[in-house]
Amino acid sequence: MKYEIVIYWSDEDALFIAEAPDLPGCFSHGQSYEEAAGNIQEAMALWLDVAREYGDPIPAPKSHALSA
Repeated sequence: MKYEIVIYWSDEDALFIAEAPDLPGCFSHGQSYEEAAGNIQEAMALWLDVAREYGDPIPAPKSHALSA
């Protein structure tokens, strides 16, 4: 499954913040854009693993900001 990832700079935190809007509460961060992008991939994998482990529903990707 492919999920949208949003990465933005936070002046308050002085970090790049990454989130997966289709996966509630799935956020990460990094000192660089690249680090935040890598960290959110790990966070998404963990989010999905935990959802599977507990039998929680896994949302289908809804966002279509980019098309291949």
